[in-house]
Amino acid sequence: MDAVFPYNGGHSNRMDAMSPLDYLNRAGLADALDADRIAAHLATYSEIAETCQAPADVAALYAYRVPELGENGACSLPDQLADDPYDLAATLGGISAETSIRLATLQRLVAQLSSETGAGWLGIYQARALTSGPALVKLAYTGKPSRAEFPLTAEFAQHSNNSAVGLSGLGRIIDHVDSYVAEGGAYYTCDAEVQSEACLPLFGADGALVGIIDAEDNRPGFFRAQVLERLIALCLVAPGSLPD
Repeated sequence: MDAVFPYNGGHSNRMDAMSPLDYLNRAGLADALDADRIAAHLATYSEIAETCQAPADVAALYAYRVPELGENGACSLPDQLADDPYDLAATLGGISAETSIRLATLQRLVAQLSSETGAGWLGIYQARALTSGPALVKLAYTGKPSRAEFPLTAEFAQHSNNSAVGLSGLGRIIDHVDSYVAEGGAYYTCDAEVQSEACLPLFGADGALVGIIDAEDNRPGFFRAQVLERLIALCLVAPGSLPD
């Protein structure tokens, strides 16, 4: 069975976080990215994480629409949604004040990054042990509805960047999806309009692999340094707000 490393949540302070340079080395990302700029973005996002509060009505934090899935596990047409929304509360073991604050924080961070970068889609996933097996579970996102869970298995990782990164801990940047597929790259297609993707690992304070972020855009070559540096800052702050 593929290993999934548990993470016990808790709002981490910046002293507990992995440094930008350590993250770049651990995730196998280009050393051309600027660790100082990442640190500056991290300061901004850490302040958001430390001050965010849950909304009065938390129901929207625990449910979201998802596409129907075909027999092979692929997304159907983007506008063909399942009748029932995904029940995140059931996956997380119920609704609580602490979990609501953490989910609200993740959603606020995703909204901030989306506003700053203009990325067409952005989501945060946590590695969790489900009754169906280990999987990445989507906790917060902006953009079109997409599947809620990605199995953390070697088989599924053969055609899913999310699962592959969730198992390996190595980031993947795809500048042009069509070219990538034409050259033999395996790709999980949920939105046929997507042309670039950045899938990056999340590490806990102890260095354990605890999830991923996934970002997509319809423009080829979208994930250049100025966008990736913000996404990496998100990767450094988000683990402190993952639910138990």
